[in-house]
Amino acid sequence: MNRFQVIPAAYLLLTRGEGDDLEVLLQLRGPGTSYMPGHWATGAAGHVELGESVFVAAAREAAEELGITVDPADIEPLCAVQRTLPGCDDPVEQRADYFLTTRRWTGEPEPLEPEKCVELRWCRPSALPDPVVPHERIVLGLLAAGPVPPIVSVGF
Repeated sequence: MNRFQVIPAAYLLLTRGEGDDLEVLLQLRGPGTSYMPGHWATGAAGHVELGESVFVAAAREAAEELGITVDPADIEPLCAVQRTLPGCDDPVEQRADYFLTTRRWTGEPEPLEPEKCVELRWCRPSALPDPVVPHERIVLGLLAAGPVPPIVSVGF
């Protein structure tokens, strides 16, 4: 029997500040990325690899993309996002995304893949730059309004 498979992704929001002063680190996706170049997105994100927890995946992506060290024990779950493109039957567009946060890391975030990330910027979730990857804008908008529901469905 063939089963439908979904590849999970981990999105790590580096955060600082509290309340109205809360900021998240965003990256401006560069021309070397195949997914939404020119859009603002979570500072570090990527697929969860086989045998890897979502927390370890998020820490790995932070190291690979931003050059920082994050202890998986310092990562907190924010929400899960189940998303699709309406009317699209391509299984690759059926996604399960885990949004996580951390306030603790070692090192100064910097773009290690300049063709994929042309700028890093601290932003308030209530005052985002344009454009932002659509499903990420939804999560950041929920974060600005608080509290974020544990599961968010997009496109269904």
